[in-house]
Amino acid sequence: MRVIVPPIKSQGIKTKLVPWIQALVPAISGRWIEPFLGTGVVAFNSGFRKALLTDINPHVIRFYQGIKDGEITPRRVRDYLQKEGEQLEKAPNHGYSHFHAVRDRFNTAYDPLDFLFLSRAGFNGMMRFNRNGEWNIPFCQKPKRFSQAYITKIVNQVHDVSCLIQPAWIFRVDSFENTIREAGTDDIIYCDPPYIGRYVDYYSGWTKEDEQKLFELLSRTPAQFILSTWHHNDFRANPFIESLWSKFNIITRDHFYHSGGKIENRKSIVEALVFNFDANIEKHNYGVRPKPEQLMLFEERAEYITQQLDRAVI
Repeated sequence: MRVIVPPIKSQGIKTKLVPWIQALVPAISGRWIEPFLGTGVVAFNSGFRKALLTDINPHVIRFYQGIKDGEITPRRVRDYLQKEGEQLEKAPNHGYSHFHAVRDRFNTAYDPLDFLFLSRAGFNGMMRFNRNGEWNIPFCQKPKRFSQAYITKIVNQVHDVSCLIQPAWIFRVDSFENTIREAGTDDIIYCDPPYIGRYVDYYSGWTKEDEQKLFELLSRTPAQFILSTWHHNDFRANPFIESLWSKFNIITRDHFYHSGGKIENRKSIVEALVFNFDANIEKHNYGVRPKPEQLMLFEERAEYITQQLDRAVI
């Protein structure tokens, strides 16, 4: 399956884990619901024609709603990045002056294209905001960041996402509490909240009270759900696996995150998927072998995504 990579970047993006997650998705007739949309990588590879996609970060929602409405197009993105990239390369102080100008402009006007620029020019692919809701990530120190090849890569990602967003997809700024409460018996909820106990790269932080509230809501939902979280690393374990999530089914898998400014801070971690339905689990392989009907649905969704992209022309 070709995994579609979205144009917005953030640490903790699930690109490499998408096939693992999608292989677990059961056959359902309802909506794909994501209360923590983030970059949108799992949603864009879900293959669902109906979806409710929410986040408390208004900039993420505004950007993808702009693509859906046709206000943000591949051509407009190319023109914008070429212009801003040229100014970045020529700016004083090795590009810092223009990066700061775009950051200050964004923190005043909240232009979705400025958000895209900051997402791709910020340090180490991070997305973070201060208590006033302002962009809070420094420059990546690469004044020649937006080469023609890099711009084309981003433009193609915008194109791919625009092909996959469906008319029945709803993008909305909302809390995870409100979103989960809307789910029905025919829906599937996928949750990728900030990882409790680790550095969180999120719009307003994440606390143990938030984790408890999420657990309570998912325990009561009539929908089926999949939750992404961390299980353990070389130094410690996620305490909420045992105290909260162990009442549900759990599968794990080794994963490596490119997070942290130094190589020595970039460690492997064991990811966990928590879910409230039956699956054919292979514990020895940290994975899941889909049931025949799951595998068929997974292949159908992959084929649907491929057809959508093949039909489109930039």
